[in-house]
Amino acid sequence: MQEPSVETDKLSYEIFSILESKFLFGYDDQKLWIPKSITPAVEPCKNNEVVSTSPAPGAKNPRGKICVLSIDGGGMRGILCGKALSYLEQALKAKSGNPEARICDFFDVAAGSGVGGIFTAMLFGTKDEKNPIFNADGTWKFLAENGKRLFSKNSGGAGIFRRFFAGGGAVSAAAGIEKAMKEAFTDEKTGRSLTLKDTLKPVLIPCYDLSSTAPFLFSRADALESDSFDFRLWEVCRATSAEPGVFEPVCMSSVDGSTRCVAVDGGLAMSNPTAAAITHVLHNKQEFPLVRGVEDILVLSLGTGQQLLEGSFPYEQVKDWKAKNWARPMARISGDASADLVDHAVAMAFGQSRSTNYVRIQANGSSFGCGVSVDTDPSPSNMRMLVGVADEMLSQKNVESVLFGGKRIGEQSNSQKLDWFAGELVQEHQRRTKRIAPIVTIKKATPIAPK
Repeated sequence: MQEPSVETDKLSYEIFSILESKFLFGYDDQKLWIPKSITPAVEPCKNNEVVSTSPAPGAKNPRGKICVLSIDGGGMRGILCGKALSYLEQALKAKSGNPEARICDFFDVAAGSGVGGIFTAMLFGTKDEKNPIFNADGTWKFLAENGKRLFSKNSGGAGIFRRFFAGGGAVSAAAGIEKAMKEAFTDEKTGRSLTLKDTLKPVLIPCYDLSSTAPFLFSRADALESDSFDFRLWEVCRATSAEPGVFEPVCMSSVDGSTRCVAVDGGLAMSNPTAAAITHVLHNKQEFPLVRGVEDILVLSLGTGQQLLEGSFPYEQVKDWKAKNWARPMARISGDASADLVDHAVAMAFGQSRSTNYVRIQANGSSFGCGVSVDTDPSPSNMRMLVGVADEMLSQKNVESVLFGGKRIGEQSNSQKLDWFAGELVQEHQRRTKRIAPIVTIKKATPIAPK
């Protein structure tokens, strides 16, 4: 082994400085991470003139872009994501001219944590290997319609759905959510429970494994490689939403029984799964062989507006709080800060592409930040109030990350951003039909032989 020296220390320092520069400044520094220009190929023409065969300046990325959807974890706040997804799907139908267009038709990868993981499974899970189980509007409506029946005061259900609809009841009960998820992710014709293999595109859904004391990421790509990483979708949804103190941890195993975990809330491990989704694309060369960097990725990240619904507290109010008063705000602060940090880091990593390749939809709370309680009743009037909150979120100005400057309010509203993003998705979808070589080679699950 080489002994430490001044020269090796200097080299380590230089490498670290370059990596730090990329993390903080993305691709803004043109001296870093941009390969040396290659002399364009030329072809002789008539009159001994020379014509360049390289793409014209400003031309669209000839390789295309991998489209990524990321959905944050959140409770009642998940309805904001649901409404945003519904709005996006309607925009996709209008811009593509296809009334049957679905979210999964336009995204190549989806990641979701907590209720975002449930949305992901609903939008990308399939029973016929062709169509998703739910359309975007059906996801949040399914949760809303089942809220009163499954999570009333007498049912014992709680958890993330309690934040949708103030149920109450015994903390340890989880029969309601388990029943709802089993109904959603079971093939009625065969009675078979759907698994991660029964998804149309790559999906990533996190939880925290108490047995290994480490985050665990449920992945379709891993499930297709080995049955030891294939899990039932209803259990995946149950695991990613198992909020400590509200739901019991989930003891679960893969379909072949070889991999086991004791799962709790995915939001604890990864409240904003955007970075995990991007990393999956960059390193999954089997399914995304042409991706060279973030400039080849188009990302939509949906936040949950936690700070919006919980409200804020002035210093005069919190300075005298006891330990018990801090328990719930600390959990909220931790989740919000983690999600915002990922948003900021991802935006910076995109560098010059962050205004065109990365969109974050998040409620800014400017109109109604305080006064909306997380513990609300499951009545129709309350449901209308929540829908109104989500609709107003769409009309708010979009919030953007600024390098060393926190946040700023953009010129466009969230709905305008979603409209623009839908247009980008449709254009990419149309360009792919004209390419000879595919930029995405999604692995297919081996068909299950009928018994």
